[in-house]
Amino acid sequence: MRLTPKVLVSAFLALMVLLAPLSVAATAAPSPSPSAPANDAPQEPGDDPAEQDSGPPEGAFISVVLLNSAEDGEPIPGVTLSVSTAEGEAVGESVTNDEGRVFVGIPGPGGYTVELDPDTLPAGVEFDGSTEREVNAVLDGANSAQFQIGAAERVETPFGERFTTALLGGIKFGMIVGLAALGLNLIFGTTKLTNFSHGELITFGAIATYVANRGLGLPVIYAVVAAVLAGAVFGWLQDKILWKPLRSKGVGIIAMMIVSIGFGLFLRNIFQYTFGGSRRSLSEYGTQARVDYGIFSLAPKEIGIIVVAFVVLTVTCVVLMKTRIGKAMRAVADNPALSASSGLNVDGVIRWVWVLGTALTALSGGLLAINSQVNFLMGFKLLLLVFAAVTLGGLGTIWGALLGSMIIGILYEVGPLFGVPSSIKEVGALIVLILILLIRPQGILGRRERIG
Repeated sequence: MRLTPKVLVSAFLALMVLLAPLSVAATAAPSPSPSAPANDAPQEPGDDPAEQDSGPPEGAFISVVLLNSAEDGEPIPGVTLSVSTAEGEAVGESVTNDEGRVFVGIPGPGGYTVELDPDTLPAGVEFDGSTEREVNAVLDGANSAQFQIGAAERVETPFGERFTTALLGGIKFGMIVGLAALGLNLIFGTTKLTNFSHGELITFGAIATYVANRGLGLPVIYAVVAAVLAGAVFGWLQDKILWKPLRSKGVGIIAMMIVSIGFGLFLRNIFQYTFGGSRRSLSEYGTQARVDYGIFSLAPKEIGIIVVAFVVLTVTCVVLMKTRIGKAMRAVADNPALSASSGLNVDGVIRWVWVLGTALTALSGGLLAINSQVNFLMGFKLLLLVFAAVTLGGLGTIWGALLGSMIIGILYEVGPLFGVPSSIKEVGALIVLILILLIRPQGILGRRERIG
């Protein structure tokens, strides 16, 4: 059934208008009840923790939460903790409340030592390790210290298990990147457009999932499906309103690439205005403990992401290889002029490419929202890795996009095990990209082309 352009344009504009109030309503929470004013004076060791004020003091402070891991994280009240400066000068002392929490005010940023008095631990609570923790306070607010309670010995995870877990995490991340890379490669293959707004399509899928989940109250699974459908409509509208008119006017590829940069900036600012700059979580699958399966450990949501991505990628590849529309897409990608002379509606095929490519990218954003948190910059930060995956595998090739994504994802997760700092773990994947392109400039599965 053909959709009327006016109906789709109206639906999309209505969605963008509703996005702001829904995203605000999704995170609206009742204002906390006013607490008693914070007491900055240190508590005496013998004070009743139930009477201790649980509110943090004004200005900088050190926060400690004592939980008994041997009792499923039960809070430990009545434990005395003292804070001193790096020079040994006492700063304050307080006792954990019924939630196992304690706040000790400090003069300001600097180095401090937090000491736990083991004699004040309740009977039967085991504690093994140093009773002191060094804290480098840099915030004019909460600065945290942690103590391991209830575990007599910390067992180091074997390297083999850590490697297997990181490898599976890389496969999971590679599949998320692969969905977006496949969408980017489809668009590039048929239009030769390097779409720099593709990262914002990932963000669109994540935000649409969040709005459907938090704003409309849909379960996460159905919210992701709604985001994919919204992505398909958004792709149709993009080509109808923006890219087809530019192609019809004979605008060059370089000019269209610059338009995609501007369009990406426009979408990013729209997302920031409507969604805000903070990170937000879905109502389900926010934080899940990993389950130990012997040689690896994964959270249930991670297994679900791998299964969903694998099924969708497999179905997409079958559609592209076996169905009529898939063969038409590959024909247009190989030779648009010959396809047009053979009777193919090239613009119609390109329209379907935008629908499929944006839907896959929106699914990538939805799975990324489940895996982590939603932020208006999440797609922009992932764009470099998506480009790296497509370039590494070979521009314009389906299998190249998937192979490159797997390599990038695995290197991204496994790299920290071999000394790559976690804060810059993208560097390892990009170094491998450079090395491979020096040997094979067209990418692993790309074809050599004569230029000039």
